[in-house]
Amino acid sequence: MSLQRNIVANYFSQAYVAGAGILTVPFYVRYMGTEAYGLIGFYTMLQAWFQLLDAGLSTTLARESSCYNAGASDASTLNRLRRILERVFLAIGIVGSLFFLVFAETITHKWLQVVGLPSQEVINSVQLMGIVIACRWVSCLYRGVISGFEQQVWLGSFNAGVATARFILCLPVVIFIDASPTAYFTFQAAVSLLEALGLYWKAYRLLPHGVSEIVLGVGSLRAPLKFASGVAFTSIVWVLVTQVDKLLLSKLLPLSAFGEFSLAVLLSGGINLLAAPIGAALLPRLTNTAAAADEKNTRDLYARYTQMACLAMFPAAFTLYACAKPVLLAWTGDVAVALSVSKVLGLYSMGNAVMGVTAFAYYIQYAKGNIRLHLIGNAIFATLYIPTVFWVAREHGATGAATAWLVMNTIYLIAWVPLVHRVLVPGLHLRWMTRDVIPVAAGAAVPAMLVTILPSGAQDGLDRWLGALLAIAFLLVSLGGAAAGSSVLRTRVGLLIRTG
Repeated sequence: MSLQRNIVANYFSQAYVAGAGILTVPFYVRYMGTEAYGLIGFYTMLQAWFQLLDAGLSTTLARESSCYNAGASDASTLNRLRRILERVFLAIGIVGSLFFLVFAETITHKWLQVVGLPSQEVINSVQLMGIVIACRWVSCLYRGVISGFEQQVWLGSFNAGVATARFILCLPVVIFIDASPTAYFTFQAAVSLLEALGLYWKAYRLLPHGVSEIVLGVGSLRAPLKFASGVAFTSIVWVLVTQVDKLLLSKLLPLSAFGEFSLAVLLSGGINLLAAPIGAALLPRLTNTAAAADEKNTRDLYARYTQMACLAMFPAAFTLYACAKPVLLAWTGDVAVALSVSKVLGLYSMGNAVMGVTAFAYYIQYAKGNIRLHLIGNAIFATLYIPTVFWVAREHGATGAATAWLVMNTIYLIAWVPLVHRVLVPGLHLRWMTRDVIPVAAGAAVPAMLVTILPSGAQDGLDRWLGALLAIAFLLVSLGGAAAGSSVLRTRVGLLIRTG
């Protein structure tokens, strides 16, 4: 299947999933309240922390599936790795569910700052979160297999179906039957169980069959397990640096305020979703070209799709930064929310865009099976970022945490990514920055520079729909500026003009 088709399929799926989630949020907030939505934000954060236990195992199985699909690995190795990891994931899922069942009351009374919700309602919700998280945890393993086999079209369609159930079909339950958090998480638990079963079925249709049973052992699995050990550290650090601010704020903020903060985090997370389909489709192909020692094609793919990711991320990020208040007002219809977390939304959006660019340095290391520099870089990043965010979150709240996120990701891009490139793709970095990153980002930034000259508070008097029109106009102008900075688009337009 072509890389372009996989990317289109990923984009359609991600756009639908993100759209379903984002567009339905105002209804959930309206009918459940911001404090109840704070529980949903807390669940999202817990699910991310649960990925600490993945320790890079699902990523390793995805890579092994990709290598088998490319003919660079054998069926016995893949199946033995799959059997080992299935047992590990199932055991961790069961233990995780039991943990939330036993400690739900402690979490409710000792950690969360609950004001209006009944304690038993919160306890029930936390217990149900454990079931949802466990089912989705197991799903990650089989999703990795399907992605490794480059079945993004099927996976995208399946993800869209799950999103329809999770966000859209749940809405009538909340509006017409029961708006309690318990009802919401009961529905989510049922959907997550069906999701896990569907992914299990598809993965087993793709995995090789007819391979003789071999006694489990790690001798022939030494290479993938060595790679897993490196990815494990990366995964742990990733969760730490992306979720420590949210964990800390879930303790410091009242649950309703954490719900408002979660709205900003959700919307800024759309920046990651814009680039994620490119990475998901690119990684298997980049791995294949690197395994085949096709250095020219590897570099070409890496540079071109970096530029595509910048085109996807920076116009949206600058729009959310410059028009945060109008966007929040148009989305939620709540002036108080728009005023409360507009700065948080803008700063996290820009930080996520910069992080999306730095992710490409990981992609090239992943593809070449050498992530030593990524481990070192992440260790340094975590050592600096975690104590920083602890301090700024306590002193300056959510805005301080968002500022730290943007600053630290920018430092990583400037100081560490050049070293990665010098080691793995020597001679590429300067051209990568000056051709594939900076021109696109600078083009997208032009409208934001114009907004900065407007009088302070100029956007405050806009009503909901006029603000939405302003944000859309800003996005279109930013997209035009980014497109003008893209050498890939300029080349394609030139070819169309000459052939047309």
